[in-house]
Amino acid sequence: MPAASAPEPAPAPGPLPDLLAPGLSALLCGINPGGRSAVTGHHYAGPGNRFWRVLHLAGFTPRLLAPSEQELLLGFGVGLTNLVARPTARAAELGASELVAGAGRLTGLVARHRPGAVGVVGVSAYRVAFRRPRAVVGPQDETIAGAPLWVLPNPSGLNAGYRVDDLVALFRAFRSELAQPVEHPLHQDQVDPGR
Repeated sequence: MPAASAPEPAPAPGPLPDLLAPGLSALLCGINPGGRSAVTGHHYAGPGNRFWRVLHLAGFTPRLLAPSEQELLLGFGVGLTNLVARPTARAAELGASELVAGAGRLTGLVARHRPGAVGVVGVSAYRVAFRRPRAVVGPQDETIAGAPLWVLPNPSGLNAGYRVDDLVALFRAFRSELAQPVEHPLHQDQVDPGR
């Protein structure tokens, strides 16, 4: 009787696609995909990630979107990308050389697509990728390929240093600085900043 063969491993998920279009008000750049995002193909798909809730409460979307609705962001003038394509369970698993290479890639994307502003989501990764060890959350003195640059906190549930209200306030401040702010006619009635 032939020996039973081991099951073939599942194919590795492909890279998480960038969500880009010309004329965006903002490009938000995450660190890298988590495991759930790599499997689903959707940005910020981890169950503990607060990104979609924060984005909505900060006024970028007229309603709370599910990660599977990420393409709708383009209609709201918002794009998504990551510094590093390789998925990990924690961003701390990335090497400095990967992050530095990601900064170069991001600069090229911004030069090609010309978003109104860029928000790098993750201050620790930003410090390494852009070689700015003392960078703090908020607007930066430098630009990226001519676009205003902000550093925003990582909304991952693993980042316990920021409550949802704190994240919303910072993302809202970034949104308020956009040259072409993301606006929604019904938005003011739908957002409850106290949530």
